[in-house]
Amino acid sequence: MKNETNNTHRLFFEDKAVILLGTAHVSKDSEQLVADVIEAERPDTVCVELCEARYQSIRQKDKWLDTDIIKVIKEKKSFLLLSNLLLASFQKRIADKFDIKPGAEMIKAIESGEAIGAGIHLADRNIRITLTKTWRVMGLWDKIKILFQLVLSMGEIDEITEEDIEKMKQEDVLETLLADVGKSLPVLKDILIDERDQYLTHKIRTAAGKKIVAVVGAGHVPGIKKYWDTEIDMARLEQIPPKGKTSGILKWMIPLAIFVLLVFGFYHGGTHAGAEMITWWVMANGILAGLGAVIAFAHPLTILSSVLAAPLTSLNPMIAAGWVSGLVEAFSRKPKVRDFENLPKDILSIRGFWRNKITRILLVVVFTNIGSSLGTFVAIPLMVKVL
Repeated sequence: MKNETNNTHRLFFEDKAVILLGTAHVSKDSEQLVADVIEAERPDTVCVELCEARYQSIRQKDKWLDTDIIKVIKEKKSFLLLSNLLLASFQKRIADKFDIKPGAEMIKAIESGEAIGAGIHLADRNIRITLTKTWRVMGLWDKIKILFQLVLSMGEIDEITEEDIEKMKQEDVLETLLADVGKSLPVLKDILIDERDQYLTHKIRTAAGKKIVAVVGAGHVPGIKKYWDTEIDMARLEQIPPKGKTSGILKWMIPLAIFVLLVFGFYHGGTHAGAEMITWWVMANGILAGLGAVIAFAHPLTILSSVLAAPLTSLNPMIAAGWVSGLVEAFSRKPKVRDFENLPKDILSIRGFWRNKITRILLVVVFTNIGSSLGTFVAIPLMVKVL
């Protein structure tokens, strides 16, 4: 390891020489550094901190036109897609403020590499694996905190200065946004940073060629250097763990407990007590799920469907109220081509998120599910009180 600067690091692995560049994803200086180093070093391969999905989003500006929103809802990926869009919004608005393209240094690395005939090697883990692993370790309350943290971040861009951008060089964008939740869930750091450091290390070390320039966010540089001489288990890093047994058991235990509670109410309190318990169950679930749909500015039919569906879906572990309301919203206000075309612009503002039919559908799914889940926890003590 030699000739290091704050942003440039030289590493060696077997017969490979690697020039590791630590960049900020929203920095003009980083973009110029990448171009200068690739031109001066003329490597065989340029590695970039992109996965296939993010690479295609850079290469194919009309990628959103292929989004199947119905499929997203059915595959239970609404929360993932909404979170991804909020993260993209945060990064793009910073880039717009400082008059640069989001991920400009990655684009420049690809262009500069292709200009000298170097191979392009995608080194990051699929963003869906990272986000899915993240959601699997979080409970409902942590997910709600993250959702609102991401939404609130949309109002903080004007306060960010050039100095803040320099500080962000030392962190991953995901790590920056999830910092507060990460304090209570240290495992997030392992998934968002440590695992990706290991993944990037392996992909860079195994890239083709004798001389390699690797362009990564500066926050990953210390980790890559830490794991550089370590054996890495890629199968573990690429595997999405099954849902925890506890959450699977709770999905069935809660409806069973509600059913037992109702039977107990009818048996010991009579018809009047049982009917009152059912009323509380229906009202708490229906009203809070409907309120979630209202917050998302859902279509009246969607609001009605969420109110009617929530008391039933909360008793069925296989169906969520948000999926029902999301599908109703999708059919009631079917997204048009212009919604997909306007998506990159609409995600730049809170108003745009609620105006665009695609993001509004995602908001309907998420907020209705949150409302229905809260309704279950509100209803239980009210039902017990009847006894």
